[in-house]
Amino acid sequence: MFHDVWLPTGVSRQRTNTVRPLTKNLSALALLIIAPAVHATTVPHAAKSPSLDSGNIDNEPLDGIVLNRTITVLGWDFYRNFVAIWRARFPNSKFTVSVFERPTAQFGSEIWIQYKERRMFHTFLSPARSATKPAAAAAAQMTYKNIVDSNVRNLLFSDVDLAPEEM
Repeated sequence: MFHDVWLPTGVSRQRTNTVRPLTKNLSALALLIIAPAVHATTVPHAAKSPSLDSGNIDNEPLDGIVLNRTITVLGWDFYRNFVAIWRARFPNSKFTVSVFERPTAQFGSEIWIQYKERRMFHTFLSPARSATKPAAAAAAQMTYKNIVDSNVRNLLFSDVDLAPEEM
């Protein structure tokens, strides 16, 4: 079936042959029906892997990651400086930390760093971006010290009423 095609002013009209929408739908449906059957015959079943729910909750699958949860340019500058200093001072660190930011009109930005859902460092940054590098250096040192202290405390003290992640 031939349909008129709309063209901009000044361009001559031409006629094109278009495929009916029903034909497109039927070919898509046929592909959906045939593809799983072909896939099932060509790909062998993988060996059953252990469940993701098994294992200790303390095991971290990804170690040494610094996550960026900042919002503003000031927060991004802090994060970038923090990561550079963190990687330079502690290159083999296996600690996964997150850098969070809450911008405020009165105080600049509230910045905190978490490790295992606990705050290891918390500060307010003034809107002056020049203060981010010294603050990031202090944050890297304090965060590492607080993480090590927290891990030592968890190893030395145990409580039957609390699970390891609650200590």
